[in-house]
Amino acid sequence: MDLRQIRYFIVVCEMRSLSRAGEVLGVSQPSLSRQIQLLEAELRHHLLARTGRGVEPTEAGLRFLEHAKTLDAMAQHARQDMRAFRAAAQDKVRLGMPHRVARRMAPHIVQSFRRLHPDAALTLAEGLSSEMNEWLVKGRVDLALLYDPPSSSLLRFESIYREDLVLAYGKACRPVPPPRVRARDLGRYPLVLPSAPNTIRALVDRTCRELNVTLDVVAEVDVVHTILETMAEEGMFTIIPRSALSDMAGQDFLAFSSIVEPVIMNNLTLATPASGPLPPLAEATAQIIRGLEMKRFFA
Repeated sequence: MDLRQIRYFIVVCEMRSLSRAGEVLGVSQPSLSRQIQLLEAELRHHLLARTGRGVEPTEAGLRFLEHAKTLDAMAQHARQDMRAFRAAAQDKVRLGMPHRVARRMAPHIVQSFRRLHPDAALTLAEGLSSEMNEWLVKGRVDLALLYDPPSSSLLRFESIYREDLVLAYGKACRPVPPPRVRARDLGRYPLVLPSAPNTIRALVDRTCRELNVTLDVVAEVDVVHTILETMAEEGMFTIIPRSALSDMAGQDFLAFSSIVEPVIMNNLTLATPASGPLPPLAEATAQIIRGLEMKRFFA
């Protein structure tokens, strides 16, 4: 048994899938399966059972999972302690952010960081929330801002800001939708939406699934600017955060309706490893983020 096998087992149980766990860990599925088999051989128990949708821990697997989490937490704490020791010498922290959040918040975070820690360095990494989630699990960033991350025993999440999603369209659209559109009526509108696993798409799909609403998705486009241009030219609609309308140059041609019953809210969270306290410089960066007046960035 080694720490790598223990980590692999925890992530497989978290993902309920060898293939998804392999993607998160950056390991091929055959290699991952082999390591789990070696772990099972050493423990003399089957730890995982295959199902139609992936894998589930057996009774023995659930029992071992508690031990595995304890051992992994101890190992992660040791790594973080050594990172903190190294950071004390290097004075460097790594922060992950989605692109849209980085454009709005990065300058203010950097300015505050330089003012409070003039001898330290802040490294910013940008990507999709799903990418930042994986980078945080792999230790490539020290903390991250994520939209609506999936629950995980490996990470801690702290809500930073929630914003409503709206139905956006071109002002030339006829007939004009009402100012308030019920979520159960979203199926009436031809939509341009990002493809899964985009967090906005997941929120909209989950809400509509709960309401038994079938969406009319006529195109899937993953870049907000392209979505807005596409639906404006073709007389179609999209669902985006309210503040995203101001990201579009010449947004005067855009209009929106509020979505109600229910309001669909995204959730920007501050994510950190769950295995122990943050290194001092990472915690100081988290405090900078917590102290920001978030509404000014998403007005």
